[in-house]
Amino acid sequence: MSQTVSKTVSMQFPDGSKREYDAAISGAELAESISKSLAKKAVAYAVDGVVRDLSDPLQHSGSIEILTRDDPRALELIRHDCAHVLAEAVQELFPGTQVTIGPVIENGFYYDFAKNEPFTPDDLPLIEKKMREIIARNKPFTKEIWSREKARKVFADKGEAYKVELVDAIPEGQDLKIYAQGDWYDLCRGPHMASTGQVGNAFKLMKVAGAYWRGDSNNPMLSRIYGTAFATDAELQSYLHVLEEAEKRDHRKLGREMDLFHFQEEGPGVVFWHAKGWRMFQTLVSYMRRRLDGVYQEVNAPQVLDKSLWETSGHWGWYRDNMFKVTVAGDETDDERVFALKPMNCPGHVQIFKHGLKSYRDLPVRLAEFGNVHRYEPSGALHGLMRVRGFTQDDAHVFCTDEQMAAECLRINDLILSVYKDFGFDEITIKLSTRPEKRVGSDALWDRAESVMMGVLEQIQQQSNDIKTGILPGEGAFYGPKFEYTLKDAIGREWQCGTTQVDFNLPERFGAFYIDSTSEKKQPVMIHRAICGSMERFLGILIENFAGHLPLWFAPVQVVVATITTEADDYGRQVAKELKAAGLQVITDFRNEKINYKVREHSLQKVPVILVCGMREAEERTVNMRRLGSQNQTSLSLDDAIRQLGEEATPPDLLRAAAE
Repeated sequence: MSQTVSKTVSMQFPDGSKREYDAAISGAELAESISKSLAKKAVAYAVDGVVRDLSDPLQHSGSIEILTRDDPRALELIRHDCAHVLAEAVQELFPGTQVTIGPVIENGFYYDFAKNEPFTPDDLPLIEKKMREIIARNKPFTKEIWSREKARKVFADKGEAYKVELVDAIPEGQDLKIYAQGDWYDLCRGPHMASTGQVGNAFKLMKVAGAYWRGDSNNPMLSRIYGTAFATDAELQSYLHVLEEAEKRDHRKLGREMDLFHFQEEGPGVVFWHAKGWRMFQTLVSYMRRRLDGVYQEVNAPQVLDKSLWETSGHWGWYRDNMFKVTVAGDETDDERVFALKPMNCPGHVQIFKHGLKSYRDLPVRLAEFGNVHRYEPSGALHGLMRVRGFTQDDAHVFCTDEQMAAECLRINDLILSVYKDFGFDEITIKLSTRPEKRVGSDALWDRAESVMMGVLEQIQQQSNDIKTGILPGEGAFYGPKFEYTLKDAIGREWQCGTTQVDFNLPERFGAFYIDSTSEKKQPVMIHRAICGSMERFLGILIENFAGHLPLWFAPVQVVVATITTEADDYGRQVAKELKAAGLQVITDFRNEKINYKVREHSLQKVPVILVCGMREAEERTVNMRRLGSQNQTSLSLDDAIRQLGEEATPPDLLRAAAE
């Protein structure tokens, strides 16, 4: 008579200890075997880093972790479960509404619904109230595996046509998982926490929007509800505070108030720079140009190039749908030629490097360009200066030998960090993105490049404890590994700006070479680097970081000279003249308005300094200085004011140069 032998598995815990278990026991049972208090707090478990339902059996040996709500990985579960609670609440409140998909996204989740009348913001408090009722029921999440036929029939009988379509889209051989919370259920990959009660009450529905089914404008329009959720109410309130601050700092709003730029339908995704905004843009370019002087050669590659060049570079195959193309008739024949506006500067820089024979003694060759590029972005993705179709890259490419690669990466790093520091960003994270699954170049090349960049990252860590570093496995470009530089702004948001990328691809594709010390042709290493990235986006980040209160050296208008009475206008003109002679950007306000009105108006336009002049100031050759954001005013001599403001208005790189 045969006897069934239970399978045992070996589980290793975070402290390194190992225990044997029956493979059939669940994560919940394992947690309870450790302690009842742990079992009560557990929301999921992970085997070899893969998060699973507590009800799932262990099945195989591996490293195990019990997840509680305060584990960072639990946040996605909280948001995922909250989306399911939202869907149940909607169907309870609005019978006949169909549910479609409800994924977790950055900072929250959304759920799309098919409803005859779209949701309005007034519906959200009612839905939130119902969600809290569902959470209070604390119904367990249970999982079943259904056949395709059963799933199709059940959802079809419920009138859930979108769910039927989703069932049909699941590849053959994949399990169809159904998660229930009480009587309500949904098709879902999972995993989920143990019960709805573990979602907690630190959630908020944020807004409603329209969204096409599967993102296709040929499909029906659905009604989308966005929400967010956190493990604690304190985290939720902190997030909502950041959103409130971000709304106040929105660069589009400040751009209007400060009269910097605008956008309009006739030029979607391109910036109409006003005089003050363009002055600020040029201040940034001038600053960057000074930082490159003596190190980089500034070049300019053509804006429009034949598609054959983009075919050689590989962009035509990889990036064609994001390129602006134009077809024209040939000069001497009726043959048509296809051109493209450049989406990036690198192929043009390779052409400049190739023009004329290069020796190893000429390397490194560093080419920089403030190149205007165009990329087709979907209209729904456009967002002020942050996401545009036409922008300027502070792009540079270094052509060097293999032996020079580490030194060049370190030189680039020092420059990037110095630039960020000049703009007040001191919380920087640098991450190394390593080889992706799909890539060009031999493993030996990748081994060498990753080894060099890992060594550079270690040196960066040794130089400064303030810099955070990390690894992004598999996130490198298809042509080489890269560093990504992320800075944190005044309200804690992170912005990825700078990059340093090693490229094996373009030099080979274009046949770029130099003559080495043995008179042989050798392919150079090509390093792409950007500091601001998009100059327009970097300006948007700066405007929001400073909430429009720009440092004096960077403000497009630095000083307003305003008079209290018309009798002081001549003195006001003299003050403005001397300030301008000292290099300051000055405007005057001699209107017949009360001084408080003038101060309020210029403060709304975020002018850093207002110098108020009356008859007393004219007689004493003084000014009353009011700074943006302060209710105080300081009386000082005109000479002292010019000296003080002149120093503040000097860019930090020029101050350093003067000190040296």
